[in-house]
Amino acid sequence: MTDFSSVLSQAVQEGDDKKVVQLVKEALAESLPAIDILEKGLVHGVQALGQLFKDRQVYLPEILISTRAMNRGLEELQPYLAGADIHKKGIIVLGTVEGDLHDIGKNLVGMMLRSNGFNVVDMGVDVSADSFASAVKESNADIVAMSGLLTTTVTYFPTVIGRLEKAGLKNRVRVMIGGAPVTRGLADSIGAEGFAEDCASAVDEATRLMALVEREGLDEYLA
Repeated sequence: MTDFSSVLSQAVQEGDDKKVVQLVKEALAESLPAIDILEKGLVHGVQALGQLFKDRQVYLPEILISTRAMNRGLEELQPYLAGADIHKKGIIVLGTVEGDLHDIGKNLVGMMLRSNGFNVVDMGVDVSADSFASAVKESNADIVAMSGLLTTTVTYFPTVIGRLEKAGLKNRVRVMIGGAPVTRGLADSIGAEGFAEDCASAVDEATRLMALVEREGLDEYLA
C-alpha cells in the first residue's frame, strides 16, 4: 500500500485527474480499503501540495488543479466509503459576507478544508448575518469562516459576530476571517479567534481552532 499511496499522492500533486481516477480504480480492483485510498493517497497528495504552497514552491493554479484531481478520485471512491470510519476534524460554516460576490478564494479554502478532513457547509456569497447564524445552529458548527475581498465588506464581519452573540451561539463556535484586506490585527480587534491569509494557512488555522474547541470541551467535562 505504501508504494501505491505515494504514486497516487504524486498524481494528485501533479493534477493528473485521469491518472488519479485510473489509480483509484486499480486500487479498488485490488481490494485495497477505500479509507486508505482516501487518506493515504488522495488526502496526502493535497496536504503535501499545501505544504509546498506555504514554502512558496507552488502557486494557486497548482492548488486548484490538484484539488480538482483529488475530487475526481473522490467521486470514483465515494460509493465505497459508505460506513467507512472517515475521521472528520470538525464542522465549518463558510461564506463570503453580505455585499461581496467574490468566491474564488473562498472556494479554494473550502476545497482545502474538505481535503484535510473538515466537513464544510459552504453558504456561497453575499451571506447575511442571519444566514450565518441559522447555518451554525442547523449544522452544530465548530467554526464560522468568513471571507471578504473588499475593504467595504470586511466591515460586515462584526455584524455577523454580533448576530452570533445575540443568538447565543458565539460561545459555541470559533470565528475565522480571511480575504485580501484582512489582517491578524483586524481579527483581534473584532473578536475573531482565527485569521488566514491563504487557503493553505486556513487549514492550519482551522486545525488550531479545533484544538481549542476540543480542549475547552474537555475542561468543561472535567470541571
